[in-house]
Amino acid sequence: MNDAAVQPLSARRREEVLATPGFGDVFSDHMVTMRWSAEMGWHDAKVGPLDAMSLHPATMALHYGQTIFEGMKAFWRANGQRALFRPTDHARRFNRSARRLTMPTLPEQHFVAALEALLRVDGDWVPRPRGHSLYLRPFMIAAETGLGLRPAEEYLFAVIGTPARPASVEPNPMRLWAAPEYIRAAPGGTGAAKCGGNYGGAFVAQRQAAANDCDEVVWLDARERRFIEEAGGCNLFFVESTADGPRLNTPPLSGTLLAGITRDSILRLARSLGLPVVQQPVTLDEWEQGCRDGRIAETFACGTARSIVPVGHVVGAHRDWPVGDGVAGPVTSRLRAAMLDIHHGRASDEFGWMRLVETDGQ
Repeated sequence: MNDAAVQPLSARRREEVLATPGFGDVFSDHMVTMRWSAEMGWHDAKVGPLDAMSLHPATMALHYGQTIFEGMKAFWRANGQRALFRPTDHARRFNRSARRLTMPTLPEQHFVAALEALLRVDGDWVPRPRGHSLYLRPFMIAAETGLGLRPAEEYLFAVIGTPARPASVEPNPMRLWAAPEYIRAAPGGTGAAKCGGNYGGAFVAQRQAAANDCDEVVWLDARERRFIEEAGGCNLFFVESTADGPRLNTPPLSGTLLAGITRDSILRLARSLGLPVVQQPVTLDEWEQGCRDGRIAETFACGTARSIVPVGHVVGAHRDWPVGDGVAGPVTSRLRAAMLDIHHGRASDEFGWMRLVETDGQ
């Protein structure tokens, strides 16, 4: 860490930022850090001012890609409390990523304690409006200095926070780019891990999507380039019309796509609302034909950063079709509203997802 920490914002400036937060461009005043070494295990946990990190040019994370992260949110409650959404589940996924990247696991209680520690001191950074949140980014990097081609023996874990808001009160439908020439992950690879390389390798297709006036990429399977897996950093759900009413379908976890916490939440929430759910493969051709003949009435993407966002259009080099009438459908809107009600304490938390945190000055 540098001796001169980043100066915290004044209360007035902080309120200005929280009135119109973006995503990932302004950060709260503090950070949590913890270190691990083969000799000492986890040690030196501390909460301190947000600060720049000084890294040796031979820091192993910069060369061999041992970097993992999580993303989760804290929400403002009507009684002034703040609440974390499913922090223990994020801790478990963080450790799955760590094991895949040959990094040390962090005890779940330490992971959650780090989140709570940051939220306690930076509770004033949680925006109040519905749908807004303090996005928390825990991450771990190989911190050892050296160029030996092996797993590092020293690691740095940290948590930072950034206020975030949805793109709009009712999010605009996404346009997705379907391009089979790139793949995100292959069987036996790191597709199920939340590691930096998965995202860096996706930017080339993301730029291709942007060049075609699309928001994100539809990723297809590596073997046949037919089956839908993800959309950018989001899981996908299809609302299928059946004789008994709407049914939710999402691609099954195959080891090549991320087991989204929001994905799992939607599966459980939908069942509680009486919506049947299945996890079945869907090809790109089936998706297109289903939208054209009305069997697929809605599609939405979901993830921590985006929450639940409708898909309104799909574009490819030789494809172009609308999804439904191009706007958020009733099932998508119902699930999004139900999730927000749980986040902000306006509905009972029957799943035990929210962890309340007392903050400084509360």
